[in-house]
Amino acid sequence: VSNSFAVPFDEDDKDPDVYFLDHDYLESMYAMFKKVNAKEKIVGWYHTGPKLHPNDIKINEIIKSYCPESVLVIIDAKPRDLGLPTDAYIAVEEVHDDGTPTTKTFDHVKSEIGAEEAEEVGVEHLLRDIKDTTVGTLSQHLTTQVAALKSLQSKLQDISRYLTQ
Repeated sequence: VSNSFAVPFDEDDKDPDVYFLDHDYLESMYAMFKKVNAKEKIVGWYHTGPKLHPNDIKINEIIKSYCPESVLVIIDAKPRDLGLPTDAYIAVEEVHDDGTPTTKTFDHVKSEIGAEEAEEVGVEHLLRDIKDTTVGTLSQHLTTQVAALKSLQSKLQDISRYLTQ
């Protein structure tokens, strides 16, 4: 995925069957996208989850008019754990053994996040600005930072518990 655009969307908190998706905006953005990025292909849609919503199947049916094999990616905007803050899904027909009509549901698909060569070169140039050669790779540095922050949070919670007793 090399590009994306947001589409106005809202759900009614009290009634999960009520939602708003701006079809006109989606149609005009799709038309502009095809003019500007004629070689690129729409592969699906995303939302900031952090989990599947009841209306995702209905929205996926709308998106399928723009890309028949639509992929839904849920991006956790506030991740709590290490790892990719994304999950990818494809819609499938679920056949029931009891003879009831099939229903649509989502199957999880494996995904990964990568970078184009130009992005990798940019990160390498940024890392060259670090004068300390003992720092290691960016991922090692980030992992160390996350571990240190978790340790600090734990110690602050201990102090808070001690002070409130």
